[in-house]
Amino acid sequence: QAHFVESGGGLVQPGGSLRLSCAASGFSFSLTHLSWVRQAPGKGPEWVSGINVSGATPRYADFVKGRFTISRDNARNTLYLQMNNLRPEDTALYYCARPRKPFVDGDSWDHYNAWGQGTQVTVSS
Repeated sequence: QAHFVESGGGLVQPGGSLRLSCAASGFSFSLTHLSWVRQAPGKGPEWVSGINVSGATPRYADFVKGRFTISRDNARNTLYLQMNNLRPEDTALYYCARPRKPFVDGDSWDHYNAWGQGTQVTVSS
């Protein structure tokens, strides 16, 4: 059974940076496409970024392009999200998630078959 543990969230001022980590277990990490999904209070899930098995093909939502970088360490079964130039609208719970189909991302939990408990990111002055 897939298990994810996200960490690295916190309170940061606008323009600041955070690096999220997601430790995964219970499945073949190196053979699995993965995504970051966020959910703000009172809103639905929002796909942020995705990465293929080798890490060579990252994908980003338009609202984070140029600010966020997704990466993975298959030797450590860990997914990362480097977030720079954070904005108040980036405030949300951030989840790592396993898409049901490779390269098929979406703003609904129906697109994913496993995710963690999330880590809170709050951007405020």
